[in-house]
Amino acid sequence: MCQSNNIYLPNLATIEAIVDETPDVRTLRLVFQDEQVRENFSFRAGQFAEYSAFGAGESTFCIASAPTRKGYIECCFRSVGRVTESLRRLEVGDTIGVRGPYGNSFPIEQFFGKSLVFIAGGIALPPLRTVIWNCLDLRDKFKDITIVYGARSEADLVYKRELAEWQERDDVRLVKCVDPGGNGPDFHGKVGFVPNVLEEAAPSSENTVALVCGPPIMIKFTLPVLERLGFADDQIYTTLENRMKCGVGKCGRCNVGNVYVCKDGPVFTAGQVKAMSQEF
Repeated sequence: MCQSNNIYLPNLATIEAIVDETPDVRTLRLVFQDEQVRENFSFRAGQFAEYSAFGAGESTFCIASAPTRKGYIECCFRSVGRVTESLRRLEVGDTIGVRGPYGNSFPIEQFFGKSLVFIAGGIALPPLRTVIWNCLDLRDKFKDITIVYGARSEADLVYKRELAEWQERDDVRLVKCVDPGGNGPDFHGKVGFVPNVLEEAAPSSENTVALVCGPPIMIKFTLPVLERLGFADDQIYTTLENRMKCGVGKCGRCNVGNVYVCKDGPVFTAGQVKAMSQEF
């Protein structure tokens, strides 16, 4: 919800808290400065926003917090370029711009009464974190919940405090993994690539929805695993937010065939992904 009809005018938000997830990944908790925007802002799990570092530009990230948690939003990013490095230099109390929310979302109401398996790799956990917390806040609506999450090394696992919390819950099954060689002597989890670990750890596909987010190479090798496990294309959802730039279908950067990821997505079923051009 924007303050005007100008789609390029961001709302101003104050950085309320900063958490360093890894040496190069940071989470910002943001509170809108305008009281009306703060009270009326709403979004659905899977939607994204544009975050501005004034003087440097803006970048596209998912809204990583859950829509069931009011009064703030969170974003999570890796420092890889001019804008993200500028965002990283900001401190608690500083102001950034936020445009959005944009895009479609995970159809959570359609998942009611089903089991869920979340599959994420590395920095791609934030787009699923919003759905995970959304579903945990509505825990009685779902059957079994399994989370399979991996990264290159222990140091690259994000949201470590939340992984520990999920590990302790008796209504969630968490399977952590790191790539071979990425584990230390005190690592308590699986050693192996996410698709391989998934093949061993996945729940039954019956009445189950799989939500996948990760690097393209991880998704490429994960989808066939899910197929072998009996998941149909309409039981598998992913998000392609890493392809987006402007967020409103103007720049064409996210175009795949006749699909604009920012306007038609970023959430798609596996069937929709397969129907896209081989450019994906």
